[in-house]
Amino acid sequence: MSPGRARRVRRQLAAASRAGLLALAAAAGAASAFACPANADLTARHLHGSWRADIAGTWLYADLVLQPNPDWPGSLAGRIRRDGREAQLAGDLEDGTFTLEESSDGVRIDATWVGQPVEGRCGLEIRGIWRASGQEDGRAFVLRRR
Repeated sequence: MSPGRARRVRRQLAAASRAGLLALAAAAGAASAFACPANADLTARHLHGSWRADIAGTWLYADLVLQPNPDWPGSLAGRIRRDGREAQLAGDLEDGTFTLEESSDGVRIDATWVGQPVEGRCGLEIRGIWRASGQEDGRAFVLRRR
């Protein structure tokens, strides 16, 4: 290899090495920027997005979309779809408790969801009890962010 080519190769290797170090530093900074919030720091804003629900002893799953409630700042609104049917949702996350009301007609409450985000899951999983209106016994649910 000629001396000129060897210098070019060394410069390219040094540049690649610096780029790699910069990428690692940026990744470390990004990781700290997206640190997992403690449950006490979670707000309704952390819950916006698509979710998959599993309710013990019922349909295989349901898909939910949660978004900001246009009528109540800091609250949730959305939709749930299961078995080809869709219903409206409205809820909150206050003092670590997740509450959601489900309504097929937008007037009457068909079911309620009450639970807590799972500690250490960064607001990506919520566990609690789903209860159909008029029923005393509830069923365990798990919501997982998609």
